[in-house]
Amino acid sequence: MSDGSLLSNEKRNRFRAIVQPYAAGLARIGLTPNMLTLIGFGIAIVSAVLAGLELWLAAGIVSVIAGSFDMLDGAVARATGTTSKFGAFMDSTFDRWGEGVIYVGIVAGAAAAGSQLTAVLAVLAAVCAFMVSYTRAKAEGLGFSGEVGIAPRPERIVILGVGLVAAGLTGGPQSSIWLQLALGAIVVLTTVTVIQRILHVRRQASQATSSKQSTSSIE
Repeated sequence: MSDGSLLSNEKRNRFRAIVQPYAAGLARIGLTPNMLTLIGFGIAIVSAVLAGLELWLAAGIVSVIAGSFDMLDGAVARATGTTSKFGAFMDSTFDRWGEGVIYVGIVAGAAAAGSQLTAVLAVLAAVCAFMVSYTRAKAEGLGFSGEVGIAPRPERIVILGVGLVAAGLTGGPQSSIWLQLALGAIVVLTTVTVIQRILHVRRQASQATSSKQSTSSIE
């Protein structure tokens, strides 16, 4: 069953199949999933610094590289049979942290460039992105499924990376337009995703309540 995201499950599975041999290679040289998580976070910091320096093209490329580690750490964990709850916690925590740092870098770069609109959109995109993560975490903490919606993290990474690269390739006054379009798209798509998750949890809660009432009536 599809989760409704922009990237289909088939495409994600295909990408995982491509990544798996590389994951096995990384495991052979001694890199653990948690190491890869921390490396990905470090690369995200580099992307943020580049964005703060208005080096949009480099920031975009590096941000996508950082995002790819989200797949690699999980792939290594599966390849080595070392999946764990703590590893999943580390992965989610540093993924969110890294994403937030990149937005901070964009805000700094936009402020330095005198583009107030870009800075505001970056702040809004960061808030909406974190709401996507929060709704899933809260849903799962309450025993519901929360992994639905059109713009989870992989989609956001692609959109932001494309916007940064396009801004870097364009250059000049027009560069901010591409970044603004990407950030605006993230704001809209993540807002829709949050609403989708709220409605999804509401349906599950209603079904659970109906199930309890039916059980009570039978007893």
